[in-house]
Amino acid sequence: MLTVAEVSEKKLGEPIIVFKDVTKVYTLYRNSREQFKALFIKSRKYKRHKALDGVSFSIRRGESVAIIGKNGAGKSTVLKMITGVAFPTTGSVKVNGRVAALLELTAGFVPDMTGRENISFKCYVLGLSDDEIKEIEQNVIDFADLGEYIDQPVRTYSSGMKMRLGFAININMNPDILVIDEALSVGDSAFKKKCKDKIREMICKDITVLYVSHGRDIREICKRCIFLQKGKVIFDGSMEETMSKYPEFGK
Repeated sequence: MLTVAEVSEKKLGEPIIVFKDVTKVYTLYRNSREQFKALFIKSRKYKRHKALDGVSFSIRRGESVAIIGKNGAGKSTVLKMITGVAFPTTGSVKVNGRVAALLELTAGFVPDMTGRENISFKCYVLGLSDDEIKEIEQNVIDFADLGEYIDQPVRTYSSGMKMRLGFAININMNPDILVIDEALSVGDSAFKKKCKDKIREMICKDITVLYVSHGRDIREICKRCIFLQKGKVIFDGSMEETMSKYPEFGK
C-alpha cells in the first residue's frame, strides 16, 4: 500500500470540488416563534450572520485536504454545501461525484430494524442501487465487526456500536468524495486504526478525502490544508506550511 507521502507525489485528477466566491448568510431569529411568524409576516426581529464570505478554492480528484479553523470559522457550512445540505447565498459550488459524509454517523437508523436491514435502508437513502447494496453489504458487516448483533434491532445497540455501523456503511459505499468531521473517535484503538488504514487505502484509489479535525489525525492523513477564519480562507497550502504558521492546530 502506498504511503500518504507517495500519494501526494502522484498526478492528481481534474477538479472535483470547486467553490467560486461563495458567501453564505443565515437569518437568525430570537426564537422559533419569531421564525414561524416570519413565514407569513415580514419581520425585523432577526439578525444576519455571514458564515462564509467570498470563499474560493478548488480540490482535485485524489487529494486529501484538511479543513481547519476555530468554532464558527465556517467549516461546517463548507461541508454542508459539499454534501448538498446547504446552498450559497451568492457564488457557486460544483461537486462532481458521489459524496459519503462521516458526519452524523447514527442519523437515519430505524431502531426496530436490525443492523443488516439498516444497511440496506441507509444505502437506499444514500442513492445506491440494489446491485450496489448487494455488492458492499458483506464488506460493511465485516468492517463493523458487530458479530451476532448485526441481526439484532439497532435499538439494542450501544452508541458506539451504532457509530461503528454508520462508519462502515459510509466508508464502503464506493464514494468519489469522502467527508470526515471528527469521526475517528469511534470505537477502540484497534477499530480507529482500521478506519485510518481504510481511509489511506481510499486515498490511494484516487478518492478525494476532506477531513475536519482538531487532532493529530489531520497530519497523518492530509497533505493539503485550508484554514478558515471568520468565514474567509486565510491560508491554503501544504500541511507542513500550515503547521509551521499555525502550530496551535494539529497538536
